Amino acid sequence: MPIRRLDPLLVDRIAAGEVVERPAAAVKELVENALDAGARAVEVMIEAGGRRLIRVSDDGRGMDEADLALAVERHATSKIPDGDLTAIATFGFRGEALPSIASVSRLEIRTRAEGAATGSRLVVEDGAKSPISPCAGAAGTRVEARDLFAATPARLKFLKSDRAEAQAVSEVVRRLALGNPQVRFSLASEIGSGFDWPACGPGEAGLAERLRQALGSDFAANSLELDAIREGVRLSGRIGLPTFSRPNALAQYLFVNGRAVRDKTLSGALRAAYLDFLPADRHAVAALFVECDPHSVDVNVHPSKAEVRFRDPGLVRGLVVGGVKQRLAEALHRAATTGGTATALAMRPQAGFRPAPPAGGWDWRASPAAPSGGGGAAAAPHWAEPAQQRFADFAPAAAVVAREPAERDLAAPLGAARAQVHKTYILAETPDGLVIVDQHAAHERIVYETLKAQREDRGVERQALLHPLVVDLDPDAAGLIEAHGEDLAALGLVVEGFGAGAILVREAPAIIAQGDLVGLVRDLAADLAAEDGAQSLARRLDAYLGTFACHHSVRSGRPLKPEEMNALLRQMEATPGASTCNHGRPTYVELKLSDIERLFGRR
Repeated sequence: MPIRRLDPLLVDRIAAGEVVERPAAAVKELVENALDAGARAVEVMIEAGGRRLIRVSDDGRGMDEADLALAVERHATSKIPDGDLTAIATFGFRGEALPSIASVSRLEIRTRAEGAATGSRLVVEDGAKSPISPCAGAAGTRVEARDLFAATPARLKFLKSDRAEAQAVSEVVRRLALGNPQVRFSLASEIGSGFDWPACGPGEAGLAERLRQALGSDFAANSLELDAIREGVRLSGRIGLPTFSRPNALAQYLFVNGRAVRDKTLSGALRAAYLDFLPADRHAVAALFVECDPHSVDVNVHPSKAEVRFRDPGLVRGLVVGGVKQRLAEALHRAATTGGTATALAMRPQAGFRPAPPAGGWDWRASPAAPSGGGGAAAAPHWAEPAQQRFADFAPAAAVVAREPAERDLAAPLGAARAQVHKTYILAETPDGLVIVDQHAAHERIVYETLKAQREDRGVERQALLHPLVVDLDPDAAGLIEAHGEDLAALGLVVEGFGAGAILVREAPAIIAQGDLVGLVRDLAADLAAEDGAQSLARRLDAYLGTFACHHSVRSGRPLKPEEMNALLRQMEATPGASTCNHGRPTYVELKLSDIERLFGRR
């Protein structure tokens, strides 16, 4: 079969498959064009999830007739004024977005440049451009794409439901709004709820307000401000407390030089930073902004510009891991304010629940709450979670602290110990509520952080092997281990080459010297191939320390004296990450007085 040139319209539709795979991608391209045009207000309207209509209006610089004619041509762009692809200061520059959208929809553009008396209108349908005609309109640009993918039914049938596509559009606009707090954003749709967020002020205050608009007041109250700089790379934003986590990573918003991205380096670093604080099935809530020299990042590695490639990924990863971990450590025992509300909801009586009467029946006359008119009694609390069944027959397992607590204890963040329940939970009184502490989980975190601090202070304690261990590997893996020998030695693992495809282990960290060192070396070789070896060893050491801490902590079922309980509370207040144990479970729950009053119908 002879080689032939493809039809230009077919070429555009093939390009559209890469750039505009769904309505949300088209919205992203159009909104980014508006932001690059200096818009201070962007309005988005969609119908049928964007399949029937996408309309993006802005108040940017607009275009004259000559620019409008070129805007829908392939590889025509105003975003590379000097032709330097290594220093991109705009959102996009591939020059394929508008012609790709035009090839799979009916595209109409209305625009008026600043200072122009009239605007211009251009329609593109099935790849054919209409003559440019004058039109009325405000300064800026309005782009409408109707009947998306109507000309490509094969792609149309792969779209999800209108509601799912509308949610994807909403998420795209939300991410762009987070990266541009000084711009007003609005989204209108007949499916789901839209929004209209006014422009925010400059600086950190403006970003904080936009984060509140996009992520809610709960995130603002349960997150930490972050600002760190290393070798010309700046990391800023806000990170959620470990106890304010989510079952998926959808609430993680990552930006590089103002561009919303889904980058494996950044998301992996964020997950690594939370390893000590979250269980494996939970994900942090965060909005992180990386600012760096445009020459040090390649933004043109993906057709949709959703991924980036850093010149020095190790530097960026180290900045994220170090900055986030340090900020979480500084939060000490602080936990999410939503924990008490969730606990109160779990304890709330369920509709229709009636407790079984005791043997002999209820003695209504002895009850001050006896109902009148023969009605049933008020429902007793129904414990919604199995773990809370332990409180169903509530009785202190140790004597209630009878004496009045010391003022300094009562004024402390975690309050003064008042009782121990089931030899497992400490009840503490605070000036405005009640704290319930899991004594084992809390002490486990305290011991773990103490062990880590000792390791950082004195270094990893090594133990020389009585008989050096030979580990057989393939030559490439052995070369990786040998090349990273200095990094591994700093963590207590002393290795050296032992011929082709073999590694000799002479010393190991004392805490794991009796473990499976052969398996450890082989796992490290695999991790090094993924550029994660030294960090992997550090994480493995932390895991061993966590196990050691778990086995050497105050156990459940151990009675504690009042002074021991108060000492544990004071240690928690001074320990990094004390709101969760080593496995990511919460160490305490705080019930505000308002939560307790709601339980008893006082509010």
